[in-house]
Amino acid sequence: MAGRQQVHLANLSFSHLDGLGLDVWLAENVAEIGPDTPARDWYFPERTLARWLALQRLPSTVHAFPKVGVEPLTAAYRLLAERLDLDTILLVDGGTDILLRGDESGLGTPAEDMASLAAAHALDVPNKIVASLGFGVDSYHGVNHAQVLENLAALEREGAYLGAFSVSRLSREGALYLDAVAHAHAETPDHPSIVNGSIAAAVRGEFGDVRFTDRTRGSELFVNPLMAVCFAVDLDALAKRSLYLHRLAGTVLMRQIHSVIEDFRDEITPRPPRTFPH
Repeated sequence: MAGRQQVHLANLSFSHLDGLGLDVWLAENVAEIGPDTPARDWYFPERTLARWLALQRLPSTVHAFPKVGVEPLTAAYRLLAERLDLDTILLVDGGTDILLRGDESGLGTPAEDMASLAAAHALDVPNKIVASLGFGVDSYHGVNHAQVLENLAALEREGAYLGAFSVSRLSREGALYLDAVAHAHAETPDHPSIVNGSIAAAVRGEFGDVRFTDRTRGSELFVNPLMAVCFAVDLDALAKRSLYLHRLAGTVLMRQIHSVIEDFRDEITPRPPRTFPH
């Protein structure tokens, strides 16, 4: 794909989107957020990002999906893909739990990631990629990152691992990312993103137990250069490796996804965790 690309942004939201006005809804479960979209929820990262984009004089629309099950989320994805005539979907996870297939020692917080993966997998779009940025941030939620590397190796054997690159603070993209994270932190100082804060610290070259929010009080962070590495894999191949993704197809509510994952975990014996030998 050569030349200039048109990019559209969308997010499976953690905000209470049900408080939005009727005029922002393109269809059921698809909201169009701009810098001036009014909201009742104090936490509204989609609007925060839209405001930052406007400050950069970039297209400032950010689409938002409510936290629903796979069936309605797939319909929302499909509508937006057709409306925007997408030729590529890049599904980005801040962390690595999207790379887990289900039998690892711990899955982190997989529900939203698996809902998005299942929805995107169901779409007939020519190019579909998963990008994982923030290697190590999910340790707090029990993810064993040696098993993440094991999964990436398996994807490589299948020809589905697309490579990795580092986000550099010296690049225009890296500098803009750091600015966007700082802007979001200033917009919501009481609830900054731990994931993006950790990644941004790694991009700046910080190391170890870096403190940037009271939300991490009582835990020890391990910020390191690997958090600034973006791993890319083929989306459909990743979805096919999941041991339980097919069970999510008929879910309507997010809590049903949680229940399906819990039932699956009760049925299996997880792979034992591994430690890094060096």
